[in-house]
Amino acid sequence: MEHLYSQTAFDCSKLITKTYSTSFSLGIRTLNKKYHAPIYAIYGFVRYADEIVDTFHDHDKGELLRRFKKDTYQAIDEGISLNPVLHSFQQVVNEYKIDRDLIEAFLVSMEMDLSKKDYDDPEYKKYIYGSAEVVGLMCLKVFCEGDQKKYEELLSPAKHLGSAFQKVNFLRDIKSDYDERGRVYFPGVDFNQFTTEEKQQIESDIREEFTNALVGIKKLPKGVRAGVYLAYIYYTVLFKKITRLSPERIKSERIRVPNFKKVILLLKCYFMHKLNFISE
Repeated sequence: MEHLYSQTAFDCSKLITKTYSTSFSLGIRTLNKKYHAPIYAIYGFVRYADEIVDTFHDHDKGELLRRFKKDTYQAIDEGISLNPVLHSFQQVVNEYKIDRDLIEAFLVSMEMDLSKKDYDDPEYKKYIYGSAEVVGLMCLKVFCEGDQKKYEELLSPAKHLGSAFQKVNFLRDIKSDYDERGRVYFPGVDFNQFTTEEKQQIESDIREEFTNALVGIKKLPKGVRAGVYLAYIYYTVLFKKITRLSPERIKSERIRVPNFKKVILLLKCYFMHKLNFISE
């Protein structure tokens, strides 16, 4: 019966992923099936933590996050939780030996979102590491399946990929972050005076990170390469769309990639993977 409970918990994480992220769900489908459940579990965990700090405005977010953090570590230590999201996550943490400092860094970044409204450079780097880079490293732990040498080889490119994704998200969501939460993540940027030069400088940084990340994607195990490459392609398409727009445009609307184009990208990545051809 415990197996049935665990399966139900993983199904909950899968449902959360499909409900919250079309693009992430498409990417997971291109992974070898054995990676589906653990990656769903990681996404479910980070999604719900993020939901606490971004959505539950009528509740004590600090207390909810403290409780979530306590319950997370208790689940990992005890190997069980009655919260299905935490139960599936703890199984993945314990099976793949995901470092606790990665989980802690993620939760620290979530805590920063409770009070921080603008960031200096060290805080910006700390936030990106905890909110994005470590999530990629958790997934990398799963992909490497205990091969520590492979994990260390791919660690830096994985961090670059997570960082690039997060910075694209910041540009995409700059309006909602400011209007709804009063946040501006980019150091030294005044939302009301966001210039073309500042935008181009951020974009140059993102381009460099994408270049560094692609080196690692090509070295990933075959069973995961297509899925990660799909995420890379999706974000580079979104990024290129953003680079063509003025600061005023991205300050006024959330830039999106249409769902039909996501499906086209999925098919493209699938055939490129089958042909063993991955390029920029």
